[in-house]
Amino acid sequence: MKFKFIILLITSAVIMAMTSDLKPYNIFNKKAKVQKFDKVIDKLSEADIVFFGELHNNSISHWLEFEVAKALFQKHGDSFVMGAEMYEADQQLIIDEYLSGAVKYKYFEDQARLWPNEKTDYAPILKFAQKNHIPMIATNVPRRYAAIVNKGSLNALDSLSDEAKQYIAPLPIHYFENAACYTGMIAAMGGHKSARMTNIVKAQALKDATMAHFILKNWTEGKHFYHFNGAYHSDNYESIILYLKKANPELKIATITTVSQENIDTISEETQMSADFIIAVDEDMTTTY
Repeated sequence: MKFKFIILLITSAVIMAMTSDLKPYNIFNKKAKVQKFDKVIDKLSEADIVFFGELHNNSISHWLEFEVAKALFQKHGDSFVMGAEMYEADQQLIIDEYLSGAVKYKYFEDQARLWPNEKTDYAPILKFAQKNHIPMIATNVPRRYAAIVNKGSLNALDSLSDEAKQYIAPLPIHYFENAACYTGMIAAMGGHKSARMTNIVKAQALKDATMAHFILKNWTEGKHFYHFNGAYHSDNYESIILYLKKANPELKIATITTVSQENIDTISEETQMSADFIIAVDEDMTTTY
């Protein structure tokens, strides 16, 4: 019921955009020029891997995330694969069981560790994957292993069992110490580079490395992988993309990001360089939580 209400709100916003000067969003390219959706899809379809950087509670972001999934599937058919930050690698079995029809969504929902906004924001895409026999890859590290790094640095992962190590990127994990995505996190936490702060950032690096690992593990030449994640994990072609490019510099990668702002008719120079396409959403748009 909540999902239907949110869809109604979004639909109403789009209808208003068509019948008045009100617009809920614009899509820009790197030259800050407004783009039509079909042109965006044409460009994205040329990539091996597409990242959709969402704002986790932004309804327009989630709606377009789903619309991009449907459009890319229409382009690629059986070569299309999806993956998500929101699903952790040790959940792959139950995801596959749900997708195959072996278990109902109720059991999946009860037993998987799902985000609070799963029903409104991610379940529709997962159900689309089931209906169309599209693989959905759980790419993120199990949160308990990120917590280990939080407390004891990346070296603490060495003590994990071989079974546990199946769910993380291969060790040792390289840490891009000087990458802006990680130095920026430290700066946002006050700029004092303590061991505690560094470990928090390294836990993020573990997530990025693991997501890159499972993307590559499930991608081969000729496939098209669509990954959705928080914008932080793909903005400025860093985070996950650093690890992908380290493993395979020849990959063709395209990115979308989402920003919420007062004026959606223009974007800053900094924003326009953060991705191939930028969705600027009216900051007054309804959120899903």
